Amino acid sequence: MPEPVVRDHGFHPVTVAEIVRETEEAVSLVLEIPAELRDAFRYEAGQFCTFRAWIDGQQQARCYSMSSSPVVDDDFRVTVKRVPAGVFSNWMIDALAPGDMIDVTCPAGVFLLDETDRDIVAFAGGSGITPVFSIVKTALATTTRRIRLLYANRDVDAVIFASELGELAERFGDRLEVVHHLDVDDGFVDEVSVRPLVDAAPAGEFYICGPAPFMEIVENVLVAHDVSAASIHIERFSPPEPVEESVSPDEQPRITVTIELGGRSGEAEYRPGTTVLQTARQLGMSPPFSCESGSCATCMARLLSGTVKMHVNNALTDDEVAEGWILTCQSIPTSPSVHVAYE
Repeated sequence: MPEPVVRDHGFHPVTVAEIVRETEEAVSLVLEIPAELRDAFRYEAGQFCTFRAWIDGQQQARCYSMSSSPVVDDDFRVTVKRVPAGVFSNWMIDALAPGDMIDVTCPAGVFLLDETDRDIVAFAGGSGITPVFSIVKTALATTTRRIRLLYANRDVDAVIFASELGELAERFGDRLEVVHHLDVDDGFVDEVSVRPLVDAAPAGEFYICGPAPFMEIVENVLVAHDVSAASIHIERFSPPEPVEESVSPDEQPRITVTIELGGRSGEAEYRPGTTVLQTARQLGMSPPFSCESGSCATCMARLLSGTVKMHVNNALTDDEVAEGWILTCQSIPTSPSVHVAYE
């Protein structure tokens, strides 16, 4: 029986062809995808890539969404916004120049345009507009669906894609409604800001991306309006804090974790609150990893026996999970014994 085909989750050197200044704090990077990688770098609206670089002597990795649309735009571009004390975003904005090379993974992510004909209602905050912008452009070009977008920013100077959104709203006036929410004028987004868009399309498909407090407010309003979980699509690049049950040491069941890596096998008793990746490190191994947020799949391994719970999975497909692949940076053992092999 042939081995299942695993998608390319590795990093590839890609050239920065152009840098477009979007605002004082945000730029778009146009990437030149080599001909031999074009099939591997095909993407869907809403997906992202993981970028890797050595910064001040340390390897760093971050995920950034494509702001381009796979059916509208010829360029392959991602958009990055400066983050206060943000090591990677500030380096990308300040240090990268056209012609530079950077390591990038193939596109991944499950924040995708669904295939229904329902209205789309999107909520974006700050740079959270990036995957939403890709989805909006794609939906306008390939469907007849009506789209409502609430876009929140600090002030007018912080609005990314302001002119492009204005042009789309004018061109598709009967299908696209863009509501700009500026904190300096309107205060922070709250239930009162969100409710009108939900009321206008209670049976719609809802997309949310932005700062964590912003997304929490929007999600709470949707839940309060009995919107089904299947209709709520949320893009998070920072994994939620795992909620650990309070169990006394005497009540904690003993879990044995066996890990194979590079021809070596080790076994350890699982320490509550740690991941499979951390267990491998505790065994003195050097497992592969990069983002540690469940997005890049660098740490993927095959689950040979036992069961685990992945807190976040933004990288593996359902088929890959069914074949036994797990993200070890997000996996917590849930059976008395777990056997994992890095391949």
